Amino acid sequence: MSSLYPFEEIERTVQQKWEETNAFALPASTDRPAFYCLEMFPYPSGRIHMGHVRNYSIGDALARYKRMRGYSVLHPMGWDAFGLPAENAAIQRGVHPALWTEQNIGHMKEQLKSLGFSYDWSREVATCLPDYYRWNQWLFLQFFRKGLAYKKEGLLNWCNSCLTVLANEQVEEGLCWRCKNPVTLKALEQWYLKITDYAGELLDGLSSLTGWPEKVRTMQENWIGRSTGAEIRFKVAESDRALTVFTTRPDTLFGVTFVTIAPEHPLLEELIRNSPEKTPVESFAREIIHRRMIERNTMDEEEKEGLFTGVRLVHPLTGEHVPLWVGNFVVASYGTGVVMGVPAHDERDYEFAKKYGLPIRNVIQPDGGSPLPEGSLFTDPGVLTTSGAFSGKPSEEAKGAITAELKKQGLGVEKIQYRLRDWGISRQRYWGTPIPIVYCERCGTVPVPESDLPVILPRDVTFTGTGGSPLRENDAFTKTTCPVCHEPAVRETDTMDTFVDSSWYFLRFTDPKNRTLPFEHDAVARWMPVDQYIGGVEHAILHLLYSRFFTRVLNDLGLIPVREPFQSLLTQGMVLKDGAKMSKSRGNVVDPDHLVTRYGADTVRLFTLFSAPPEKDLAWDDKAVEGAYRFLGRLYQRVVELSGRFPKTDLPITADLPPESKALRAKIHETIRDVTQDLESHTQMNTAIARLMELLNALSSAAPADGKTLSGPDLALQKEGYATLVTLLAPFAPHVSQHLYETMGYVGLLMDREWPVADPDALLRAEVPYVVQINGKLRATLTLPPDISQAELVRLAMADERVRRNLQNLVVKKEIFVPGKLLNLVVGPG
Repeated sequence: MSSLYPFEEIERTVQQKWEETNAFALPASTDRPAFYCLEMFPYPSGRIHMGHVRNYSIGDALARYKRMRGYSVLHPMGWDAFGLPAENAAIQRGVHPALWTEQNIGHMKEQLKSLGFSYDWSREVATCLPDYYRWNQWLFLQFFRKGLAYKKEGLLNWCNSCLTVLANEQVEEGLCWRCKNPVTLKALEQWYLKITDYAGELLDGLSSLTGWPEKVRTMQENWIGRSTGAEIRFKVAESDRALTVFTTRPDTLFGVTFVTIAPEHPLLEELIRNSPEKTPVESFAREIIHRRMIERNTMDEEEKEGLFTGVRLVHPLTGEHVPLWVGNFVVASYGTGVVMGVPAHDERDYEFAKKYGLPIRNVIQPDGGSPLPEGSLFTDPGVLTTSGAFSGKPSEEAKGAITAELKKQGLGVEKIQYRLRDWGISRQRYWGTPIPIVYCERCGTVPVPESDLPVILPRDVTFTGTGGSPLRENDAFTKTTCPVCHEPAVRETDTMDTFVDSSWYFLRFTDPKNRTLPFEHDAVARWMPVDQYIGGVEHAILHLLYSRFFTRVLNDLGLIPVREPFQSLLTQGMVLKDGAKMSKSRGNVVDPDHLVTRYGADTVRLFTLFSAPPEKDLAWDDKAVEGAYRFLGRLYQRVVELSGRFPKTDLPITADLPPESKALRAKIHETIRDVTQDLESHTQMNTAIARLMELLNALSSAAPADGKTLSGPDLALQKEGYATLVTLLAPFAPHVSQHLYETMGYVGLLMDREWPVADPDALLRAEVPYVVQINGKLRATLTLPPDISQAELVRLAMADERVRRNLQNLVVKKEIFVPGKLLNLVVGPG
């Protein structure tokens, strides 16, 4: 189909022109205001997909628009290049991850260039190269010195397929986010970053992110999960041990009839050592831990299960013995891993107590209402009863009073608790950033000196697919010298989670060639925060939260002047085909290369931007692709047909135009105004393109195909209209726009042309004569605004005496409406 129009040749010529003029590189210095437009950089899987095309088309349209509005635009691209797929390719195909990644980057870069995206490739970064990951290591050392990086043993999410640890955020419905295989729990030592130190301010900072979708802010708020309450110590009966519970309802303390501990709690094994229930409890705990990954993600829907441990605790204020249960609904990583059971005032505890026949003790009654019968459920605020000295207090007041008494006795304390856990960054794989730590028998854990960075990831490794990371078998890498005592030492063989790479890459883009620092403070101050960030909502918790954490730490270290990385966030919708997300497994993938070959890059870009608002899902439609192609073809034909008759220079448009011409000029400048407003919103690109299609229709209707009967003023107006249309189209379809710009006699790059400004005088629309016919015969002429609606025109016509006179005893059967020109009423007997 592309043979109908020479789009392939046009795109090749225009791209060569951009390449030769280095069109997208930032000037060394400029007094233009800064605008940083960034799409989330891709993993180099080998081929871009339609989701990539949509993401990058949105960003490129915005970047091109802002350049034409007079901004100095930073619009870079790079590669999130470490990760498991490259290592798996080495195992399955026998190709080194570095070579596989390099080849994929080369191919995908050519694909992006073929689509005409305006990236400044001089700022390209790849996270798998030493000149990037050395700064991962440098930043790790800054975190380590600040006490934000530490190593400990813990029960961690483990993928047996990928043979590596996963962060909580990387477990989706009990499955590995990469390979979709089941995740289990495994006791391992690993490195953590103390994101919990920033939990409160990460949560509070969400209110300042007014340019973010509410959905994303809510997802982060829920993930951080702040709860205000108290930690309360329950002593273990006949022991010097104690368990600490966290509760948001200390006012219900006198209603506790049991306590529940998580099956993976580190103290459970010790507590049940001498219990007669030891064997069944161990069996139950193992079973729950085995099911943990799936059940934890559907906990609210799962039936609550538990088992009495044989251990009893001592109530901190009454001295009563309370049974300790192990339950499937308690998580060791949240709160303290121990919860108190108050069945009369908590729905979950109520169901559990009913199931296992545990006492239900009411200690809060409705304020002013009839007392509730013993054993009933009441979860609202009220007044305390049977709660010792606190009886009669409103429950909200009692929360503080009971906590204060516990604190006085050394049995409790106020506590703000977060759901967020520290970020485990150790991965037992090869293709990642080596953690810059060595282990010395004499000196212990020792950070690698900054002068010895980067710790190079060795190339000479063997991939077997078993046994975890091949780094462990590489003596040349693992055997080293302690930088403190110079005795033999061993390197850390874990590599960093690849989300470390993407947590600060947007900063490196501001200063990508710096060899002494990851970025200069002044360069960051010039560009950050990112004005518009674009990517999928699936990154709401992982990448976006980690990036906010990194930005705040780096600000506290005095390295950057901002505390939030992204001022405005656009989460584009998915590309769907046959009602489902495109994927190879579903067989519904559309190849962008095939589309570019058949229709041209501009058609592909235009379709993805026109078919749905950026934040909504885009349903694939072959007819809509062809529609975008036909629109560009019509525009191409019209400009080629008329350009030979256009005046060589742009002539001033006089005010004394006939009404039809004034209406057309008003349409031109309304389009300028409205498209500008659409693009300023960053989200209304589909409506902007629709306006351009309307303008082409208006221009075409106002002139014959060859333009031979047009006068000089009409040709000047047509040239203004088409020059405006081509300029406004440039952010969306830059190749055809540049070619037609030159076809009309203009010189240079269209992207350097100033964005048009609507003429206020042109926006004052003149009225035009509307012919009103009845059965094809002239009955009246009405002078009205050219954009009047059909319904309003019919109303006014029917009110005209000349029309009414000719409608006696007749009814309107049909209305024929030609906007800006005519209304014909087809009438007949009633």
